[in-house]
Amino acid sequence: MTDTRGPKPSYETYNGPLPGERAGAQQPSGPYHPPQAYGAQAPAAGTGGQNTGAVRRPRTGARTTPRTRKARLRVAKADPWSVMKVSFLLSIALGVCTVVAASVLWMVMDAMGVFSTVGGTISEATGSNESNGFDLQSFLSLPRVLMFTSVIAVIDVVLMTALATLGAFIYNLSAGFVGGVELTLAEDE
Repeated sequence: MTDTRGPKPSYETYNGPLPGERAGAQQPSGPYHPPQAYGAQAPAAGTGGQNTGAVRRPRTGARTTPRTRKARLRVAKADPWSVMKVSFLLSIALGVCTVVAASVLWMVMDAMGVFSTVGGTISEATGSNESNGFDLQSFLSLPRVLMFTSVIAVIDVVLMTALATLGAFIYNLSAGFVGGVELTLAEDE
């Protein structure tokens, strides 16, 4: 296909009016309104309301200050089902971390000899001629410590999931009265 519209002037040498800048169009004097994308253009400042037909050149160069977009949002409702699912998974992760931390701590303390030293001191203090006293090492054995820690972790999973779900219901009730939590989000360019 060939273009039959004829030659087009370049942007640097075009002296005619741009769209919205028609000769003889007078703007009423008043407050300044910035030009719109396809609306009528305001006359240049200092020309007394006259269009001079000056050459318009495209703006070049980058902005000197970065522009930050901001948005104010409001959390109006928290879905209790999604809060329950997320809190359940996070509490399971916390429970696993608790069991692993307790076992690592027990192994470190056992390797340092804390249980044997403290256990010997307690058995001497509680012992008599007929009995050896309280045996701390058998009481704080690794299987017993892990069993106790696992029970605590399961109770924490149930309690944290229930409390988070109850908190979502309470938040929804209070957000109905006061409107919810307002957030300001900013995006750096």
